[in-house]
Formats: sequence, structure tokens, C-alpha cells
Amino acid sequence: MEPGRSTVLERTPGGAKDEGETGVRRWTQPPSTRRAVARLVQFVGLVGTVFAVLPMRQHRFSLLADMVPTAGMVTARAATAVIGVLLIYLGAGLRRGKRRAWQLALVLSLVSVGLHLVKGGLAPLVFAGVLIALLVLKRDQFTVETDPGNRWRAVRACALFLGAGFVLGFVEIAIRANRLDGRPGVLRWAEHAALGLIGVTGPVQFQYPVGGLTVTLTTGAFGMLAFASAGLLLLRPSSGLSTREADDRERLRALVDKHGDGDSLGYFALRDDKQVVWSPSGKAAVAYKIVNGVSLASGDPLGLPSEWPRAIGQWLSDCARHGWTPAVLACGTAGGRAYQKAGLDVIELGDEAIVEVGGFALEGRAMRGVRQAVGRMRRSGYSCQVIRQRDLPAEQFAGTVACANELRDGKVERGFSMALSRLGDPADGDCLLVLCHDEEGKLRGLLQFVPWGRRGLSLDLMRGDRTAPNGLTELMVVSAIEAAPALGVERISLNFAVLRSVFARAEELGAGPVIRLWSRILKAASRLWQIESLYRANAKYLPNWQPRFLCFPSARDLPRIAIAALSAEAFLPASRSRGGVETGA
Repeated sequence: MEPGRSTVLERTPGGAKDEGETGVRRWTQPPSTRRAVARLVQFVGLVGTVFAVLPMRQHRFSLLADMVPTAGMVTARAATAVIGVLLIYLGAGLRRGKRRAWQLALVLSLVSVGLHLVKGGLAPLVFAGVLIALLVLKRDQFTVETDPGNRWRAVRACALFLGAGFVLGFVEIAIRANRLDGRPGVLRWAEHAALGLIGVTGPVQFQYPVGGLTVTLTTGAFGMLAFASAGLLLLRPSSGLSTREADDRERLRALVDKHGDGDSLGYFALRDDKQVVWSPSGKAAVAYKIVNGVSLASGDPLGLPSEWPRAIGQWLSDCARHGWTPAVLACGTAGGRAYQKAGLDVIELGDEAIVEVGGFALEGRAMRGVRQAVGRMRRSGYSCQVIRQRDLPAEQFAGTVACANELRDGKVERGFSMALSRLGDPADGDCLLVLCHDEEGKLRGLLQFVPWGRRGLSLDLMRGDRTAPNGLTELMVVSAIEAAPALGVERISLNFAVLRSVFARAEELGAGPVIRLWSRILKAASRLWQIESLYRANAKYLPNWQPRFLCFPSARDLPRIAIAALSAEAFLPASRSRGGVETGA
């Protein structure tokens, strides 16, 4: 893929006309007025924050200046800054049309008007007033659902911080009981601590100003923390159903069994962490996972290609209803065209290495490295057993699973788009295992291949003992290819090489400076991620390269999608909460 090349599939003319004829939903960008409201909210938040931290000038409202004590003005300035930051945060949720973001923006704007009156500030007051009017005027554009469970989480968090702030404020007053003016009772202490949570000065008077300021800062900080945390929790995206129904699992497996020949990634839709949305006919489906507010699908849609548009339409409808950002990892050419017709943009992500079993041979100069590695391992006494999971004896299978866990590199199971992330499930009896033993019979490496329709296999799991001699992987891959004809397998999908075309073109005679620079950048990135090494490891088997694509709504969504994809693939820490916390509401 050339740098800067965005769309690699030709657009089909008349996409809007196709939508009208078929009734299939297409993805459309948010209305420009909604984006304008979101930007204005963020601008008003920025203005409020800036004016809150600027040096305090003479109060413009002389009447209020006589009524509001200095501590109240300081608290109002701090609260204004917090509200400004929250309004900036809410902008992303407003762009997605979230009803909860609209409600919070309206409430915060109303509160900010009062705070600007207290602390003084004409310009931000006017901005906040205009913003309130605009939010009310455009309220019908913010209808996206949020998770009802977030409401109770927000209530619990708010109550927790308010309770903690009240107790701490009460205790601070109690330990200063002998330094108070007069003899206010315990009820007055409680009233002072409670009012401090909302930034209001209570009835208790302190002999030393530092004591009163300490109580004010403690209660005020916990009060702002309580309401800020509640607002953030209210804006967590809906994650849909947390688990798949048993009926969905069986229907999906039947769909994969019947139509699995088209896409080597089809079997990975059976991952335990994926949800599924069906076309109205039930003959096609899209499997996806919610990661940080991104609805992340992978591979082509499942089922009949003629029903793909309707399944995609249902998926996009769910995304629009919940405020998710749709994205597709590693779909094939056919899937890319279907997603593009549905309104998503498409770029080339990399290439999948596919070995045609009938044309594979170890002879020839090009295969010299693989041939030598395999020969060296076999002379050392290493051998491979190629067997279906269901045919492996129970005792040996239990030992294989235990050994696989020991050979795992780190505690995290990596992979999403091309990984099943489980080993030993009885439902996966058709999976093929390649078990490599040394001369003493010890298991030193294993591969797991998932079915690719009736005539193919797709590499899922690769484990190897790092203390084994070089050539362990080559021996296992070659053993699987050699055993394939007897199993009725005609093609095997190996690993996916990200941006493989960049490395390939950089090696060609006459490669331009841009390609060479892009290649050097990717080689530097390979120190952290196995970009170049995966390409080299696959290229040695002389596979056919099949392009894989990334589908997304717009370029500005790419950073969020990239973070979600890296989290799903376990290259970044993933949120433990259901659905994750969506950055920017």
C-alpha cells in the first residue's frame, strides 16, 4: 500500500440510490449542525476554564460581590474550571449524538451561568447563555442510547465520594472544636460539611482562617470529584449484551459450517467474547466486540453474500443506536466491497499468506532455507504428530493443553481478528493440532489450525519452546502441509503480514524514496511489534498473498479505532469493565 493511499477499492456509483431501492441502511456522517454544537460546547468549556485560571479582577456584579464571600468566589472559580474540562470532554459524546451527553452539557451550562455570576465574568456568562439556547434548540439531534446500568454506577460513585467528603469534613471540624467561634452544635458541624460539598460556606466560624480554608478545600474537592465521576460514568458507552445466547452460538456455528469456505477468518467469529447481529432472514451475520466504544468486527460477514448488506445494515443500525464507532479488521476483498457499499471507507491493512498444498514442495533454491531447517530438526530426532483434536486421547490432550500454557510467552493471550483464544473446547473437535516432540518424547512445540470451510485450515495458535533448536516452527508448518492431502485439505492460511506490500516494493529495483522511507519507519516499529519478522517468516513458504483491509467511518476515527484494535489484540491493556470506558464520552 502506498503511503497516503486511502481508498483501495473502487466506489460503486449511486450508493444513495442503492440504499433507496433495497432499504439497506448505509453509514452516514453525523449532521453538520450536531458537529457544530459539539465544537461550540468544547469552545465554551475552554473559555470557561481559561477565565477560571486567569488572575481575579474586580467583580463586575457589585451587588453579588457584597453577598458572596471570598471563599465562595474561590470555590466558584475552581468549579468553573472543572465544568469547563467536563464540557470539553462531552464534545466527543455530543458528536455521536448521545442523549446523556446532551443532558449533562445542558445541566453543566446552567450551573456554569450561576458560577460565572458568583465569581464575575461577563464574556463566559454570555457564551454559556448562547450555548444553553442552542442545546435546547437542537435537542432532537441527540437521541443515542446509553447503558441503563451506568445510571446506578454513577449514583453509587457519587454517593461514595459525597459520603467520604462529608465524613472527612465533619472530622476536620471536630478536631478543631476548641478553635471555633461560639459553641455550634454537632448539627451545625454536619450542616457545614454538607454545604461544603456543593461549594457553599456553612454556619461554623473558625478562629483561624487556615482551619476554615482546609475544611472548605476538602469538602469542595470531594464534591467536585463526586459529580465529575458520576458524569463520566453516565457517559460510558452501552456495550449491548454481555454474552451470546446458546441459540446464537449454535446458529452461528451452523452458518460457519455451511458457508465457511469463503473466508479463512470465518471460524474466529466463534470466539467467546464476540457478539453477533443477524440479517432479518437469519442467513447472514456480523460478529463483533465492543472495545472502548468501538464496535470491532473482523473478517468478512458470515453467511450468504447476497444477505451481507442486510446484516451489515443491522450492525450499523446498532452502532448508530448505541453511539458506537463501527470498524472492521482484516476483511477480504469481497467483504471490503460490501462494507464500502454500506458507507465505510476502506484501506489496505496488509496481506494474508495462503499456501496451496498441491503446489508446495521443498525442492528448489527458493526453499533451501526451509529445507535445511526441517532436515536439521529431523536429524536431531524431532518429529511431529498431526491429528484432529477430537482424535487425541483424553490424557494426552490434557497434557498438551497444560504444556501449551507453559509455553505461552507471557500471561496475556494475544490475538483477536485471527485468533480463537481458546484450546481444548470440545466444540472445536475439527481443529487440527501439530505436536512436535524431541528425541526424548517431550512436547517442545505445537500449532493449532481451525477449519476453513471443508477444504482449508487457518493457523490459530503457535507455541514453541525457546530453548529448542532453530527450525522448530518450520518443521511444524511443513509437517502440517505434508499431512494436508490425506486430510482432504487443499489450502492453509498462515499468519497475517501487516503492510507487507511496503517491504516487498522497497526491495524492488527502482523503489522510490517515499517507499524506502516508509519501509525504514516500519522496520523501526518492528522492534516493538513483529511487523517485518512476520512478513519474513511467512514469505519463506512462497505463499500466495491475499490482501486484507481495514474499514472505518472517517479518518478522524482512526486513532480511536487503532487503540481499540491494539487493545483487542492485547497489545495494549484492555478495560476490565464491560464495554470499556469510552474516551471523550
